[in-house]
Amino acid sequence: MLFNSLEFLLFFVVVTTLYYLIPHRYRWMLLLSASCLFYMYFKPIYILILGFTIVVDYWVGIEMEKCENQSKRKVILILSLIANLGVLIEFKYANFIADNINEFLSFSNSHAQIPLLEIVLPIGLSFHTFQAMSYTI
Repeated sequence: MLFNSLEFLLFFVVVTTLYYLIPHRYRWMLLLSASCLFYMYFKPIYILILGFTIVVDYWVGIEMEKCENQSKRKVILILSLIANLGVLIEFKYANFIADNINEFLSFSNSHAQIPLLEIVLPIGLSFHTFQAMSYTI
């Protein structure tokens, strides 16, 4: 759903109207649901990526709050960073890295090639990743 489409205008009007019609305590549920629907409109399976990072960072936040040992907190934070950056690298940079390795292999007369992933970059993945990392950091 593009921001300049008629579908988005209808979606925006419906969500905004509902937001002001429902009680204040339920507005967060509406916004969460609308955000998920908007994100899933592009490719529904990609909601699992967001779900994964949300669950990891939520757990990390809870564990870091409970933890009094500074070195253990750092380990938990590093796990969060690895998970978040791992998702970003997989979707955004995997083909770039594979292309460069394949190019290097072709210069060395090797016939080995790393297959490229046939995936589409999820919308807003970088933004979400850096927001999630700022939460844990």
